[in-house]
Amino acid sequence: MKSTVLEIDLSKFYQNVEKIQKYVGNKVIMPIIKANAYGTYLNKRLDVLNHFQIVGVAEVQEAKELRKIGYEKEIFVLNQPSIEELEDIYQYHLTIGVSEESFLEKINLPITVHLEIETGMNRTGIQKKNWTSFFERIQNNKNIVVEGIYTHFSSADSDLEYTKRQFQIFQEAVLFAKEFFSFKYVHCSASNGILNFPEDLSNLVRPGIILYGYESYPGAALKIPIEAVTRLKTKITYIKEVDANKAISYNQRFVTRTSMKIATIPIGYADGLRRCLTNKGEVVIQNEKRKILGTICMDSCMIDVTGMNVEVGDEVYLWDNEIITLDELANSAGSISYEIISTISDRVERVFVNENK
Repeated sequence: MKSTVLEIDLSKFYQNVEKIQKYVGNKVIMPIIKANAYGTYLNKRLDVLNHFQIVGVAEVQEAKELRKIGYEKEIFVLNQPSIEELEDIYQYHLTIGVSEESFLEKINLPITVHLEIETGMNRTGIQKKNWTSFFERIQNNKNIVVEGIYTHFSSADSDLEYTKRQFQIFQEAVLFAKEFFSFKYVHCSASNGILNFPEDLSNLVRPGIILYGYESYPGAALKIPIEAVTRLKTKITYIKEVDANKAISYNQRFVTRTSMKIATIPIGYADGLRRCLTNKGEVVIQNEKRKILGTICMDSCMIDVTGMNVEVGDEVYLWDNEIITLDELANSAGSISYEIISTISDRVERVFVNENK
């Protein structure tokens, strides 16, 4: 096993799924496993995937990888792909979101789609003025099978009134679209919508970050008591005594004022540890917070272990969910938990624990 690993607790993941299911009642859970399941690599575990009748990804390539490991149930590609991927969509039996009219004209193979409705996100989606023409184009293309309709709330964590307006537009779209199609799935809520907008129009929800035990906004765990699934840890590889007035790492961005004890750990920005945490990030050693000193390197960084009885091989946590949380690390980096966890690189080994609990 490598020194630097991302530990994933499967027991806590399943518990989070159960808690979310209890919260949403009989709605179908479509776990969002894009970006390597938010960096956890749970998308590579067929035994985990088979707990769900449908899963959601962002790209056709992600969906293809699921088929190649043996996942045979429904896969929904959230974002409308390129027309060049049509053959793969057909061959791998994928369902895709659609929202752009010219794309419809080029569909010449049987595919299943969900209609994405623009309600206020203004990213992608069918605008209200185009509903009639869009739906008629689909009706005129016998290759297209409509199975679902959906939208995405932009501010369900921060603006309930705006979210209500989005929902009203979506509700209107669903009623109008039912004059053209029947739907197996109707969905609009990702993590924030699930927590803050318990509408009853949908029969499917799309949990993302909360599946992995991280709050989509401060206080989210008060509604669903999710537990963090991951811990990022490494081991000390080198320890040295450094005199006063000695520079640590590149560009002399930290200079010792007194003699110090410095440890090197094998994790750097190529592993996903943000370089902006230079001289301000912290780690956990022996249940104690310790500072990152000097410029974070591509493959390593240095930490202050002055006064500690540590040895080469001792474990160091970048987040342990108790003394340092992922959210705390993200805040220090001026980022969010989503970005930090989803960009832990593939150099970091994923280790699954509590598989039988």
